[in-house]
Amino acid sequence: MFGLSDLLSLIISAFIILPTVVFIREMGYLIVSAIFGVENPRLTIGTGPRIFKFGMFDVRKHYHLYSWFSYDSLKRKSNFAYVCIYAGPILTNLVMALTLNAFLANGMIQEFVKFWDRFVFYAFYYVLFDVVPMKTFNGRPNNGLIIYELVRYGRRTDYNQEPFIPSTTDVEKEYEEEMERIEEISEKEKERTGPEENAEIEQQKKQEQAELKEQEEQEKKEVIEQRQNRG
Repeated sequence: MFGLSDLLSLIISAFIILPTVVFIREMGYLIVSAIFGVENPRLTIGTGPRIFKFGMFDVRKHYHLYSWFSYDSLKRKSNFAYVCIYAGPILTNLVMALTLNAFLANGMIQEFVKFWDRFVFYAFYYVLFDVVPMKTFNGRPNNGLIIYELVRYGRRTDYNQEPFIPSTTDVEKEYEEEMERIEEISEKEKERTGPEENAEIEQQKKQEQAELKEQEEQEKKEVIEQRQNRG
């Protein structure tokens, strides 16, 4: 039976645990790529309009599961480098999950055991779907499939032309274009509600207020007349 405690657990999992696990997963790309001389790295947290950008961290307005890593190029390119980069998210979540699991097994984490159990569960969940070679939406390969192809064939053999890790420059360009589009729509909405329409809206409000006031005065008169009749 799904109760109140289950609802609370679901909220914590959806808004705290899962976003944190995804963030740690994306940090795997960042940590490993730094070893191979990554250029212009960025870790974007959330979606929508930007709240602030601090160094390589780009924090967006709509915070939830969606975070992603991007970079422009590597100084030391090789199949080994790419295998390590795509293995980075798997290793970070795996190390975190195994460490927390060891702490739980040895009683080193006594408080909030259920919380940490779920944390370990979702960390292993992402490890599983990163390790097992498969294709995801739009035929894009997951990390496991990319690693398998790089090790076996020395290259990606899938037919998806999109880069699995996007370019930071392209991401920034798309963001600016999207913000410009939103601003244009906003300006058009303002033009639609120009001075004439604003005057009409204001006049309508005044008329409604006058009618309401007249109704209140009429009700007061009726109350006075009723009292006088009783007297």
